[in-house]
Order: sequence, then structure tokens, then C-alpha cells
Amino acid sequence: MSDSSEHAAHVPHLCNRGALEGIRVIDLSRVLAGPLCTQILADQGADVIKVEPPDGDETRTLGPAVNADGDAAYFTAVNRGKRSIAVDLSLACGREALLALLEDADILIENFLPGTMARWGLDYETGLRPRFPQLIYCAISGFGEDGPLGGLPGYDAILQAMCGLMSVNGAPAGGPTRIGIPIVDHLTGYTALSGILLALYHRARTGRGQRVEATLFDTALSLLVPHAANWMHTQSVPGLLGSAHPNIAPYDRYPCRDGEVFLGIVNDRQFRKFCGYIGQPALSDDERYATNRQRLLHRDALRAAIEASLHAREREAVCRDLMQLGVPAGPVNSIPEAFEHAHTTHRGMRIERGGYHGIGAPIRLSEAPARPGRPPPAYAQHTDEVLREAGLDDTRIAALNEQGALPRRPPRKP
Repeated sequence: MSDSSEHAAHVPHLCNRGALEGIRVIDLSRVLAGPLCTQILADQGADVIKVEPPDGDETRTLGPAVNADGDAAYFTAVNRGKRSIAVDLSLACGREALLALLEDADILIENFLPGTMARWGLDYETGLRPRFPQLIYCAISGFGEDGPLGGLPGYDAILQAMCGLMSVNGAPAGGPTRIGIPIVDHLTGYTALSGILLALYHRARTGRGQRVEATLFDTALSLLVPHAANWMHTQSVPGLLGSAHPNIAPYDRYPCRDGEVFLGIVNDRQFRKFCGYIGQPALSDDERYATNRQRLLHRDALRAAIEASLHAREREAVCRDLMQLGVPAGPVNSIPEAFEHAHTTHRGMRIERGGYHGIGAPIRLSEAPARPGRPPPAYAQHTDEVLREAGLDDTRIAALNEQGALPRRPPRKP
């Protein structure tokens, strides 16, 4: 097992580096929503202790893309800036180790099935709050603890299907389609982050911690703007529009000579500028296209006219010229094209340091800028270091090892 200094030689852990310096987070979460949330906290200066189960965070095995340590790229995408220990919380002695970590912790975040923590005697209201009244406890789950679906497991794609996201994504010919990124997990991570920061502010005023909850179900439903509002007001069931928008036209992708562009024209002024640019000012005077409502009613004819005007043009020139005119337009890029763009480099959104590859921090603070620190940890890499900081001496750590509470063997690799 490589030690932390070996990793830090490439990506040093930066102290005094963010708005959350001095905040300690105990991260019991796995996969995506929770780890993404805690990675953002780490980027902003929090000390995040990732507590992994005996089999490790399952994303370590979701290859085949892997790093030099054999961990899946998926894992490295949402676990930088953290220290890792492995604790078997199913054992009473393992739970004792966790309680030691919570003595000076500010935040605990977990995404176990509801009821798991209570079964271990770690329920927030009865097990943790009396002992740690300042602790902010964040629970992420699929559906919450109660209700018709309470306690059931939740996964991004399942929630996309159940909550109507797939029903408005895709083209009629292909049918409902999963959005190509785990968008529900992503937004749930940010929802949890928002709740934690609100709870920190409340604690600063009152001195009291509280329980924060974020569910994939609530998050998925919250994404249905404007489709749900349209349905609530008209009772018309939203359908598949491909890349088009149900309330705006032209708002879609169009072919150019060397690829596709996306036009996002949201008002009549932009539409007039666009028509002038493509050499068809008469389009903006045509009563069929004079307003957005009319353009929606005649979107097929409008699309044909736009395609005829763009098909021989180069997409880079089209996007550059339209954006300079104040007309939103962008190329439909591949992942490599997006990350190789000069503006991606300028914004620091691609990180490459000594073998670590990652996406930059999207939250910017002028007085306390985020500075992504140490690379994602190897399994159980910091166990002894973290437990000593929590006040456990070598004798107690050795005893926990003997009792099997501190797994040391890395999980299977992809």
C-alpha cells in the first residue's frame, strides 16, 4: 500500500486553503451523490475522512478505465481531497471507532438504506444527537424513510424512469431514453451540499446541529421544469421532442457542413439577428415566425428553412459569429472536444497532476478559492493516521485490527 506522502509528492495537500478550513467531515457514503458532495466540501477546504466498508466503495471496481493503483476512473472522479480508512461498522468495535471519529467531527454524511444506521445504534435522533448535539447529519437515500416507497433502494436510472425524466428525453423514433449522465445522482449531491451549508449557517447562529435529508426521488421530480408546470396548467402530457424545447423555438440542434450546432434563440430580438446572419431577414417578418408562440406552432417549417441555410456552413464560424451577435449558439462537441477547448483550460476545469486526472471545481469564491488537494486515496490508506488523530493509541488500534474491525485488504480491482 502506497503511503500518503508518495501521492502528495505529486499533488500536495494544501492547508489553509478554503472557506471550510477547520470543518471535519465523516463520509460514510459510496458511489456518486454522497462522494460528489463530500469532494466539493474537500475542494473548499474541509477535512474529509472517507470511511469505507470491508469491500470498499463499489465504484473502485467499476472499470475498465483505471488509474495506476488499479482503482476505476469512476472512483477517482468523485473522491479527491479525502483520506480513507476502512471500518467494519457491522461490528460493535467498528462502531466504537466511528464514534471516536465523531468526537471532533462537524458533519456526517451517509447513504445507507434507511434503517441501517438505526440498526447499528447510530440513529441520529436517539443515538447520535444526544451525544453530539453540534453534529450535522446528512442522509441521502432513494425515497426517504417512510411513505409508500420509503426504505427502498434507489438508483439514478430507476429514478429517471419512475419520475418522468425519460419520458421527455429522446426522439419519438427511439422512445424514452435515459439521460446520458447520472443527472439525478449529480443533483442529489448538490442538494445535499446545499442542505449541509444551510445547516452550518444555522449552527453558527444557534450552536445546534440537525438532520439534513436529500432523496433521489425528490430531486428527480424537481428537475421537471418546465414539463411538470406545463402539464399542471394544461393537463397535456409532455412527450418526446428530441433535442427541441417544449416552450421555445428555434431551440434545437442543426447540421452544418462539418458537424452540428445547437441554437438557443429565446426571444424575437435574437431571432431577427439570426435571420439577418443567415441571409433570410424575411423569415423574421413572416407571420408564422413573428413570435415565439407562432414559431412553436410552425416549428417543422422553420426547421427546414434553418437547415437549408446552415448545411453548407462550418460550425465553428457559425457559432463564433452568432455568439458575437448575441445569439446563443454552440457546437455539439464530443467529450474530448469539450475538455480540449481553450476555455476549459482557462477556467481550470481539467486537472492533470502527476497521474491524477479530474474535473475541476465548479464553485468559485473570490476570497476563499477552491483548490483541489490530494488525489483520491487508496483503500484504507490513512487508517492509522486518522485513528491516532481521534485519540486511539497503537494498542487500541492493534486490538481493533485483531477484532477484524479495520480491514486492510484492498477490494477486488476491475
